Amino acid sequence: MSTEFFLRIIFMFLFGIAGGFWGHDLARFNPGEVVRYTLGLAMVGALVGLILTPYFTTRPARALRRLLGRVSAETLFASLAGLVVGVLIATLLAFPLSNLPEPFGSVLPFVGVIIFGYFGVSLFVMRQGDIMSLFGSLSGRGEGGSGTSWTNLNRTILLDTSVIIDGRVADIARTGFLPGTLLIPRFVLNELQNIADSPDGLRRQRGRRGMEVLTELQKLPNVLVRVSDIDVEGMREVDDKLVVLGKQLKSPVLTNDYNLNRVAELQGVAVLNINELANAVKSVVLPGEVLKINVFQEGKEVGQGVGYMDDGTMVVVENGKDYIGEYMDIHVTKVLQTAAGRMIFARVEEANGKLRKKGPWPGGK
Repeated sequence: MSTEFFLRIIFMFLFGIAGGFWGHDLARFNPGEVVRYTLGLAMVGALVGLILTPYFTTRPARALRRLLGRVSAETLFASLAGLVVGVLIATLLAFPLSNLPEPFGSVLPFVGVIIFGYFGVSLFVMRQGDIMSLFGSLSGRGEGGSGTSWTNLNRTILLDTSVIIDGRVADIARTGFLPGTLLIPRFVLNELQNIADSPDGLRRQRGRRGMEVLTELQKLPNVLVRVSDIDVEGMREVDDKLVVLGKQLKSPVLTNDYNLNRVAELQGVAVLNINELANAVKSVVLPGEVLKINVFQEGKEVGQGVGYMDDGTMVVVENGKDYIGEYMDIHVTKVLQTAAGRMIFARVEEANGKLRKKGPWPGGK
């Protein structure tokens, strides 16, 4: 038996009894219809109680629980602290306000509690990052600087449209390398929806992929995803809004857009770039090392061949054209780091090439 069922039964009886009393009271205008009025309104009250009970009991409670479940501990703490401070200020002002002539003396203290409580919660939530940073620094100082900052564990990370469409954010979040709340502003979600509704087939496919990634993120048990209606007035571009919002909330922006990355860094906004993360975790290769690689295709220059490592790093084999389709042992000669990623230059040693007979790609026909 569920809680909703028991509440329906209880309120059905309560509303039925209330309806019966009401019907009995109305029957005084028509004394001959006492039984009819009483039983009729009792049945109507029982039916109303049976149908409407969930709408003012269990369903609001579930909605409140879902809402509180999506709010970070940092925001809850800041809201509670702001409410306490606001009520304390209103209490201090209640005595002088109560000495005012009526009706101000009886009304203004109550109004002051509501106003100062609201502004206390709003102010503390707006500056929750600074407040948590202060507590985190005090905690770290008291423990010799070895404490973990609460802000780092409960920080808010703004998601850009490009990183949602990219899809790798779900895999990264699943590993636990994104602590905190992933905040998706409504204007980012609107842009993603516009892409998903685009008449262009490729853009529509990318937008729908982004929607699937968001659904996957919301299902992860160790990731808190929150969609917010927060907006930035006076700006139309999504990138500009994200930068301003990052400055206001003191939150990093998660993206793989190079232009947004540069603009945000110039304005002092922290950026988490997935492409930089991917480059950072690639295998470290030094000149002189020997790699076994499949020479996949011909390069741009004469005599060059091109292959790829397991992590996707491109390897340019200077004399690899004659070995296309073969797995060869190559010697790394140079490693270049570019804005697009890392590029490795290598060559097949001639002795190695003479000893190895040309053959098909392993597994091929």
